[in-house]
Amino acid sequence: MNKVKDKVKDWFNKTVGKKPAVKPKKETHEEVRRKTLDLEKAAATKAKQPWVSVIDTQINPKDIKNGFFELDWNNEFIEQLLDAGYSGETNEQIVDAWFRTIVIQMLEDEGQPTDRGMGHIKVVPLDKDKSEVS
Repeated sequence: MNKVKDKVKDWFNKTVGKKPAVKPKKETHEEVRRKTLDLEKAAATKAKQPWVSVIDTQINPKDIKNGFFELDWNNEFIEQLLDAGYSGETNEQIVDAWFRTIVIQMLEDEGQPTDRGMGHIKVVPLDKDKSEVS
């Protein structure tokens, strides 16, 4: 009787008990890029260094003047901005003020007028340290 049990056990393990090979899902370039940014942010935060990055950029194909930037930062970056004189009630407002400065500097560098309307800049908090700026 033990031989029959052993044969049944062997058969079961070889057929039913065997898990089908599952190919691991290959990460997209974007998934790898975002994971890399998360690691960079974590390393900078651990080292108590300021860190900011553009996570995503989208342009409205029907209105090229309309789009958004998704930014991510750590608390050390906010502290650096506060030390540099930026202010706001929220981290998003502080980063928005910095972002506007960057845009004005880019216009000046290109010899473009900076007194024109820049449109509406909308900041949508995504979570603690991420916002969408459009």
